[in-house]
Amino acid sequence: MLFILPPERHGMRKDSNYYILVGSIILFIIVNIVLMTSGKLPFSSDGFGIILGAGITLAIYSFLYRDNPAFKITENLYVGVSLGYTIIITWYNFLKPDLYDPLIVPLFSAAAEKAPQYSLIIPSMLGVFMLLRFSRRLSWLSRWTFAFVVGLGAGVSIPRVISAFILEQIKPSLHPVFSGGETVFSSINTLLILLGVISVLIYFIFSVEHKGSIGTISKIGIWFLMISFGASFGYTVMGRLSLLIGRIQFLLKDWLGVLQ
Repeated sequence: MLFILPPERHGMRKDSNYYILVGSIILFIIVNIVLMTSGKLPFSSDGFGIILGAGITLAIYSFLYRDNPAFKITENLYVGVSLGYTIIITWYNFLKPDLYDPLIVPLFSAAAEKAPQYSLIIPSMLGVFMLLRFSRRLSWLSRWTFAFVVGLGAGVSIPRVISAFILEQIKPSLHPVFSGGETVFSSINTLLILLGVISVLIYFIFSVEHKGSIGTISKIGIWFLMISFGASFGYTVMGRLSLLIGRIQFLLKDWLGVLQ
């Protein structure tokens, strides 16, 4: 006789989260069927694209409840699509015009108008050396590529960083506080920049005890730092909220048709 054991004995017991996930998927399908039958969503590729976008959006936001399979599937889908898109962009924007067309095509095609650019062999070999990182025997060749990339990146970025983050920041501090051709607000702005730079620099001087006038100026530097951090955090939150508002408008307007 065959005895059918309850789900608990088979190790197949479903908790409430499983039923919530299945119920949400069924509800999402029913809503889309109703929207298509009522004419709010077109029965076309555009309509299915809106449904796909709404489903992915809701799956991502389901993480606000808790980690679940729908969020994990969408997360992996996002990473995979992003990687595939990056590979295609890399081929058509970099490898094909900078390597394949000027070197490979003239090398193996007699009808090519230009001669092969043999100077591209060296950077091509460096790129191949980086892939040899996966080989145990030849992984030491990848160090040549990494050393070249790090050295070139440092040599290119250091002057730009010094110019953008040091010299350009020093210029407002060296500007005259009170000059004849400026308004009162410009003079106050220059004075605040000068006071902020000096007070913040004094705050980070730890070789002198922060007492007396040094302590007072360092406290002013703390105020400048907190205002700067607060403004940066507020700007970040405002940017994230704008993204949230955009997705909510997509769900209510493009998908559900509640907003016009």
